[in-house]
Amino acid sequence: MYKKNMKTSSGVEGIARIEIQKRIDLIQIIIYMGFPKILIESRPRGIEELQMNLQKEFNSVNRKLNIAITRIEKPYGNPNILAEFIAGQLKNRVSFRKAMKKAIELTEQADTKGIQVQIAGRIDGKEIARVEWIREGRVPLQTIRAKIDYCSYTVRTIYGVLGIKIWIFIEGE
Repeated sequence: MYKKNMKTSSGVEGIARIEIQKRIDLIQIIIYMGFPKILIESRPRGIEELQMNLQKEFNSVNRKLNIAITRIEKPYGNPNILAEFIAGQLKNRVSFRKAMKKAIELTEQADTKGIQVQIAGRIDGKEIARVEWIREGRVPLQTIRAKIDYCSYTVRTIYGVLGIKIWIFIEGE
């Protein structure tokens, strides 16, 4: 619940995941970001503002709140950041196929073994909803031992809501 609120209220893109560690006297929040400079440069007091909001959210009067921002080496190897990228493209009315191919291109630079991107809904404003997908490399969804990173993301466009699903095959087997 906190994680979802934090992503929407901060309005910052590029958050891959958020870890919350609760101890008796300390709450540690680690934010893994692809591009931490965006958060720091856009709002100088953004982190302090975030800390104040979280202090209220957690109702932590006698607990200390510690926020750490960690950078991910290969941001486009993370499906959440990639989904946000595709969502931004679709909001700017870029062709869905072009957006998917660009996302796959960016992922290949992050040396992953395979990626599958699926977009569903009223694609390009057509009246009938459909599902389109592209796969590059290997994505063994049936293999249990395979390390597959998955993300489901909804994006509101002027035509309606689109669903983006991304599977990234990292090292495995």
